[in-house]
Amino acid sequence: MQLGMIGLGRMGANMAERLVRGGHTVVGFDPSPEARGLASSKGISPAASLAELIDRLPAPRVLWLMVPAGKIVDDTLAELLPLLSRDDVVVDGGNSFYKDTMRRGQMLAEQGVHYVDCGTSGGVWGLAEGYSLMIGGETTAVERLRPIFATLAPAPDRGWGRVGPGGAGHFTKMVHNGIEYGLMQAYAEGFAIMQHKTDFALDLHQVAEIWREGSVVRSWLLDLTADALGKNPKLAGIAPYVEDSGEGRWTAAEAIDLNVSAPVITLSLLERLRSRDGDSFADKLLAAMRNEFGGHKIKAE
Repeated sequence: MQLGMIGLGRMGANMAERLVRGGHTVVGFDPSPEARGLASSKGISPAASLAELIDRLPAPRVLWLMVPAGKIVDDTLAELLPLLSRDDVVVDGGNSFYKDTMRRGQMLAEQGVHYVDCGTSGGVWGLAEGYSLMIGGETTAVERLRPIFATLAPAPDRGWGRVGPGGAGHFTKMVHNGIEYGLMQAYAEGFAIMQHKTDFALDLHQVAEIWREGSVVRSWLLDLTADALGKNPKLAGIAPYVEDSGEGRWTAAEAIDLNVSAPVITLSLLERLRSRDGDSFADKLLAAMRNEFGGHKIKAE
């Protein structure tokens, strides 16, 4: 198939390269000349503008957005919409909030343009291993893109599928990332407990490698943990500061809206927020309270 990839960052460029390797023709746009140049070296035909990208694709077109969630998606769609034709398909492969996706889908449908949301997991390993694709949208639009999904996925019949109507793909990916938060937090806490048991002098990389084979807790995340500990056993030079990209917050809020108890996901999100407080007023106040009621010693800064 022929398609346009909008956004040639780490994910977008790798996905476009995997599609080219699979025999598809990809025209790519990114506002960065450097990103366009690198993509060109991978067999992706660069376009200098969205208008040029549209002109170089036969109608009905397939356009894939790999841009950050939020305003940039709306801005890109606002620029694209006047250039699109009826029956064109726009795929949002980023981590957009599913309610935004439903709103955008309705807006494009009014112009006769199909909107497909594709929650995409796989990170930097997706180029070689394939991507897990959770797809929402009209059945006919999704089926039309089957060759693209089959190429991006780990196998033509595995790792991808239409999960529901517009918004369902991004909703499913949101929950996927919430689960990811909980899994990562559990591994981090377990290894921290072992690291603090100094009298055993445990080799954490060795433990991770043992757990990778036959253990109930083996997983790809554990594989990556073992790899990280092998490279840097003491995690030297890494600040205890953990970002979040939004999906964990959305998952926790959705759980509250649906009256679903999700303490592990919610607490893993709160731990990330806590990691960013280098001068915790709350902890200082706790120390002050203990001093007030029990005369407990306060540790000076």
